[in-house]
Amino acid sequence: MSVSSETVTAKKRTVWEKGPGFKEGLFDFWSKLNYNTITAGVVAAVFGCTGPALIIMNAAQNGKLTDAQTISWLFAVYFFGGLISIVMGLYYKQPITGAWSIPGAVMLVSALTLFPFNQVVGAYLLAGILVFILGISGLIGKVMRWIPLPIVMGMVAGALFKFGLGIVTSTQKAPIIGGAALAAYFFGQRLTKKISPVLWSLIVGIIAAVWAGGFKFTDINIAWMPPQIFTPSFSLGAFLAIAVPLAVLVIGAENAQAYGVLTTQGYKVPINAMTIISGIGGIITSFFGGHNANIAGPMTAICSSEEAGPDKEGRYAATVVNGIVFGSFGLFASIAVPFVKALPKELVSLLAGLAMIGVLLSAFELAFATKKFRVGAFFALVIAMSGITLLKISAPFWALVGGVIASLLVEPQDFE
Repeated sequence: MSVSSETVTAKKRTVWEKGPGFKEGLFDFWSKLNYNTITAGVVAAVFGCTGPALIIMNAAQNGKLTDAQTISWLFAVYFFGGLISIVMGLYYKQPITGAWSIPGAVMLVSALTLFPFNQVVGAYLLAGILVFILGISGLIGKVMRWIPLPIVMGMVAGALFKFGLGIVTSTQKAPIIGGAALAAYFFGQRLTKKISPVLWSLIVGIIAAVWAGGFKFTDINIAWMPPQIFTPSFSLGAFLAIAVPLAVLVIGAENAQAYGVLTTQGYKVPINAMTIISGIGGIITSFFGGHNANIAGPMTAICSSEEAGPDKEGRYAATVVNGIVFGSFGLFASIAVPFVKALPKELVSLLAGLAMIGVLLSAFELAFATKKFRVGAFFALVIAMSGITLLKISAPFWALVGGVIASLLVEPQDFE
């Protein structure tokens, strides 16, 4: 009996990776809270609460959802996404940041028109259960640890490269706002290393946007609306069209990106726990009409970047800050949405790009620093950059698949 009990305990330790714990995370949190971590957390939240929120609102409008259904959807993914950030950040003392799947919301723009909303809710629930089962089984952890690091880094570089391009395109579209924010970034780099230069960009960018008339505070209707609980129903069509691709997106796009980004920064990533918590998040949000709450790639990239401070052990504070802002946005989504629409999207895009610089540099370096898996890393890079969608599954997943296949065909000796 004792041997069997020890075996079960060992298996549990393997499936849910042990972290420092909440007590240590809370105890150290205040000492890790500084200009850098606060700035990174706020920038990540501003990014997640602006453009992506509009994607959900667009999908809801296209699917002819009611205002109550839309607000409840926003509450679910933002409140529980923020809660995931707080839980994972404090327990593991790592910048493991929660949010929701942007590609998943894009997929739903067309899928919501095909099924009754209760069947959509049922598909969300099944997607969460699928992700949870894959996390509990430990299979995802084994797969992610088997994929060569250069290929993972190639995928990360390709998937996040569009954010870097946003620095250029946003400045072109809004030269006054973008130029002022860029100048503040370079000035901040030279001025001090204690304060993130992105903070200077944020402050100056907002001032420039106000001066240039970039904010559009028109038709603002402020009224708080509580979330609702929906009863799921199930159909084979909704399962195949929504549940399966959504589960794959959560694992293959969001969790894979976050795993790669955290690995780039030298963290020992609890991939099984990340998958399990993403499954739990998807199950809970489904009852509120939300498509999922999971570990998010771009948000994790911002909070784990060098912009969050030189102290890697303290960057989890940025994730906790992000979680607080994210969760608050969810609670007051009906009030916050009008202000989100007023914020210049060019400024948000530029700030996200500036925050990604360190992550992109590290990803490119680790992808091509050695002579191993170079072809696989290259294919992972270009597939992720292409943004292709096959079988309703987005590019990051296919980047990993294509990169591994390319290496197996061209450089099989590197796997030995």
